Amino acid sequence: MSAIRLLVLGAVRQHGRAHGYQVRNDLEFWGAHEWSNAKPGSIYHALKQMAKQGLMLAHDVAPSTVGGPPRTEYELTGAGEEEFFRLLREALLRHDQKVDELTAGVGFIVDLPRAEAIDLLKRRVSALEEWRAEVTRHWTPPEGTPEEWGHIGEIMKFWVHSADSGAEWTRGLIERLEGGAYVMAGEGERSVDVLPDGVPNPYAAPDKD
Repeated sequence: MSAIRLLVLGAVRQHGRAHGYQVRNDLEFWGAHEWSNAKPGSIYHALKQMAKQGLMLAHDVAPSTVGGPPRTEYELTGAGEEEFFRLLREALLRHDQKVDELTAGVGFIVDLPRAEAIDLLKRRVSALEEWRAEVTRHWTPPEGTPEEWGHIGEIMKFWVHSADSGAEWTRGLIERLEGGAYVMAGEGERSVDVLPDGVPNPYAAPDKD
């Protein structure tokens, strides 16, 4: 999967309708331009591409106050809504996701019902435990220790450490969700604004114009 698709779909969805600069500003406030490929060009390309694919509707609205062509606002279609939740569930469930994909999934986890989010994360822990067992079963030398493999043994130790740390973090999130942390889908109103109108983004990537 692609983190940029999930990020852009989720950013548009939380506003109902949003223009490209608004999506960019939200994602930059998350620091997504640092930990994913959500750069300005990628964001605008994703918006236009997903509109062509029928995942979004594009609406031309009033011209920009600084001149130029009309500003385009986007909103998710039914297919876009389905794609958002498909990518979100995949991001939280799979144990082998890239860091940016998992991070994007965690960013939108509150869009799921609490019980479903917990279930997905528990299944992720099980997948991590199974993967760890597979690594140790097939890659542990029959005699000796990984150190005796020289630097190649570091690969196996890194995989095992990644599985253990990933499972530990996921169990912690499960515990927090089971304890009532966060306002999840269907539990009440929550603000969708990442930044209020007119407030500059202190984390925005500098323009290179």
